[in-house]
Amino acid sequence: MSFEIPLGAIRFNSDSQKLEYWIGDVWMQIHTFSPNLDGGARGLFTSGYNHPAYQDRVDMITIPTTGNATDFADMISGIAPYGAAGGASRTRGMIAGGAIDGNGSLDVIQYITIAQQADFVDFGDLTKGRRGNGGMSNQTRFVIAGGYNDPDGARTNVIDFVTIASTGNAVDFGDTSQTVNNTGGTQSPTRGVLSNGGSPTGINTMEFITIASTGNTQDFGDSSRTSAESFGCGNSTRGIFFHGVFPSPEVKQNVIDFITIASGGNATNFGDNTYIVQHGMALSDSTRAVCAGGVTVNNISYINITTAGDAVDFGDLTIARWSGNGGISNAHGGLG
Repeated sequence: MSFEIPLGAIRFNSDSQKLEYWIGDVWMQIHTFSPNLDGGARGLFTSGYNHPAYQDRVDMITIPTTGNATDFADMISGIAPYGAAGGASRTRGMIAGGAIDGNGSLDVIQYITIAQQADFVDFGDLTKGRRGNGGMSNQTRFVIAGGYNDPDGARTNVIDFVTIASTGNAVDFGDTSQTVNNTGGTQSPTRGVLSNGGSPTGINTMEFITIASTGNTQDFGDSSRTSAESFGCGNSTRGIFFHGVFPSPEVKQNVIDFITIASGGNATNFGDNTYIVQHGMALSDSTRAVCAGGVTVNNISYINITTAGDAVDFGDLTIARWSGNGGISNAHGGLG
């Protein structure tokens, strides 16, 4: 006689002496601790492009403490992507896809141990190479959505996921409602939300997934404006989107939106960024949302997530770069 284990079931593993919960395909350890979210949360900004060179460097900030970024590590040798998706658990930072020249899209997934100053290493492969994809993650899963596939120039609606603790290739999660690239992702521990992007011009729609399951995206609401790219982050209840390029004609933006992740609905304007941004990066802890980089700039700015208002200066990246990858944090909203 067989029976289906209900999603979220909890058991005690007598071998490891740990509590575990069922995510549908594997038992995952329940972590009974939390990092010091407001004392030492670490943020990583990875690679990007600064004409005429692609950058392999990884910059690090301590999110609660303003100041300039420091050089932390490098991407895998010869694989310094721009326009890749980012995600993280409390211990591992993840980068998926991207491109390393003007055309070719990568299927490579890389990871780093956030607490250790060492370079990225190989994790596995995406189901399809692409750049400009959006990332969402919680303690268990990293979900990668959409993107732009070269050399055929086609946008995709593919969603992949990996189990962060176990290296290996990504598997299919579902599809976005439309093909999209440069979409921004934010998350709570249970839900991931995508906002805006190119399809092929800018859109103002938002969609969501339940991270622990698989399936296609569902409608969440509308952004406050149309944009061809956004950079997402947030805490466990509020999602933040820094908007980039407004299409047709192409105009850079400094607008910031917010949503309540648990409740579908339209985004609300939060305030303005300190600078006009195109092809930037974003990350967060439980209190602060941080935006960095963009075309020809090394700016870093931040907001206090719970209080609407304009961003203020945080510091500078070690080098100006754009089309960097989704920022990595060991204290983002998907980690509770």
